[in-house]
Amino acid sequence: MSDREVLAQLRAELGDALDTTDASLEAARADKSGHASTGRPLAVVHARTVSDVQATLRIASGTGTPVVTRGAGTGLAGGANAGPGEIALSLRAMDRILEVRPDDLLAVVEPGILNADLNRALAEHGLWWAPDPASRDISTVGGNIATGAGGLLCAKYGVVRDAVLGVDLVLADGRLLRLGHRTVKGVTGLDLTSLVIGSEGILGVVVGATLKLRRLTRGAVCTIAATFTDVGTAASACSAVTAAGLQPAIMELLDAASLAAIHDLLGLATPTPGEAHVTVQTDGVAAAADAAAIATVLEAAGGRVAVSTDPTEGERLLAIRRSMHPAMARLGTTLIEDVSVPRSALAAMFTRIAEIERRYGLVIPTVAHAGDGNLHPNFIFDGPDVPAVIWEAADELFHAALDLGGTLTGEHGIGALKRRWLADELGDDQWELQRQIARVFDPQGILNPGKVFAT
Repeated sequence: MSDREVLAQLRAELGDALDTTDASLEAARADKSGHASTGRPLAVVHARTVSDVQATLRIASGTGTPVVTRGAGTGLAGGANAGPGEIALSLRAMDRILEVRPDDLLAVVEPGILNADLNRALAEHGLWWAPDPASRDISTVGGNIATGAGGLLCAKYGVVRDAVLGVDLVLADGRLLRLGHRTVKGVTGLDLTSLVIGSEGILGVVVGATLKLRRLTRGAVCTIAATFTDVGTAASACSAVTAAGLQPAIMELLDAASLAAIHDLLGLATPTPGEAHVTVQTDGVAAAADAAAIATVLEAAGGRVAVSTDPTEGERLLAIRRSMHPAMARLGTTLIEDVSVPRSALAAMFTRIAEIERRYGLVIPTVAHAGDGNLHPNFIFDGPDVPAVIWEAADELFHAALDLGGTLTGEHGIGALKRRWLADELGDDQWELQRQIARVFDPQGILNPGKVFAT
């Protein structure tokens, strides 16, 4: 069927939800990774209801037209980039909170709601949803679910998979499934909810989510700022905190290059060359005691440590960490990577990164969610296309993480950028099994084609 006929069907069924303007088509090509598809998609559908999503997928299935689901477009792996001949299905307008049950500690939401907006609304009930990507002001719950997002609070409060009870999923042919449960316990059948979380849009379209909530924590938040002479010492200190059985809510590490770029962006004093910075927050009724214990560990590991109970100072320090991405953007085009290693291997991974920098003549500013071993090395280059030397260095970095018992991605997903390395981690048999599972959900292969699995 021709593109014109597909558009005619979409327009007849969806009316003004169909968007073919140049600006919308161009925007749908890219996400925040700096990577874009080779051309513009066929159309953008701005879904407002579950029925809009079902209608789009029925038409797509009937015509064999690929569909790429999008939220806010803040992903970092090219997973939501739509290209020629594809329909970009935007869920951003589906942003309602459908239900809040404080007694059951759950909420039912649409996928387009922003993390920060959700938590502002939940605060009125004394509740919050724990996942906190550093992009919480611009990232959607649906995008979090699609990528299996993590963020700043994972070490203590877990990742998205730990905070979702169920999802409503529209399959490629338009059927609606309600997966999961609303109960604390629920083990009926296979756990398809967990399968969908982190599946990056290749199994179906998430149109609703039942979220597991927490009560707002009582007690003051304590913030610890620690400076170390080098990043290896800082990483070892962070590993010592977790090895001591201490569990901060947040523990973030900035290496010297990251710290310098952020200070330049924010107009702060130039840091001492080579120094690395760790920001830690504790919460709950034991926040002060936990902060004191963590400060002792960091000082023993060689850190210059300051502890504050001032909320304004705490937010100022976290704002420095949250400024990482805009600071990198000022340096050039950025390939933001996302490997994770066991927490005990954090210092070893920084050593491997330094070796790669020397071997390839690169500077790779790196920030880490040090509480859970998730590192974000940033490869900076000029122009829109990733140079071959960057991919060569990235290849070595990915395999270094695997050698240390780690993984290719802690929270960004595979998308289009990492699919060539997926089998290196999974092995050929598991790679093929996962690909076959995807075809059970989507026999025609029309959902997010070319993402996750290299074919």
